[in-house]
Amino acid sequence: QVQLVESGGGLVQPGGSLRLSCVASGSIFSMYAMGWYRQAPGKQRELVASITSVTSGGRTNYADSVKGRFTISRDNEKNTVYLQMNTMKPEDTDVYYCTARYVTLNYWGQGTQVTVSS
Repeated sequence: QVQLVESGGGLVQPGGSLRLSCVASGSIFSMYAMGWYRQAPGKQRELVASITSVTSGGRTNYADSVKGRFTISRDNEKNTVYLQMNTMKPEDTDVYYCTARYVTLNYWGQGTQVTVSS
């Protein structure tokens, strides 16, 4: 069992930055592939960024819409995954969810609201 707690969401102006954090507890963090998804009301949840487990090399993957602006990273000593969001746009407004995946196991955080508006 893995518990995920996100933080760092909030209101930011267009062009600004936010950093989301997700702290995982309850299992061996380094074994899990971690990711960030986002979802707007009435829309499907979409993958924003992911990072593989330590044993898989920590490779990253990004949605085309955030490439060059967002960076996912993990600190295995702190059991934390981050999403650094720069040059933010109004269309980045969503609820952002942290995920942890290991084989067929998939866990989700409770979500954190990100709003980009002037």
